[in-house]
Amino acid sequence: MQDIRIYSKDYCPYCKAAKILLTNNGFNFEEIDVAKQPARLHEMVSLSGRRTVPQIFFGNGYVGGYDDLVGFFQFEVA
Repeated sequence: MQDIRIYSKDYCPYCKAAKILLTNNGFNFEEIDVAKQPARLHEMVSLSGRRTVPQIFFGNGYVGGYDDLVGFFQFEVA
């Protein structure tokens, strides 16, 4: 299984929802809290081009934010 990374902040409701969605679908993931690790924020922005959280990656593939993750799961089910 490919590595899943989610860049997040602990107080972000969309980050919490994304983590619940991943967990409920049986995925393990690495959480990177960009509020606690500011250097990782620069990494996230350079990889995604976005400054908002969550930003989600499956392996080297970029999924996007929470809405994109929901769309991904809806597409997978259909």
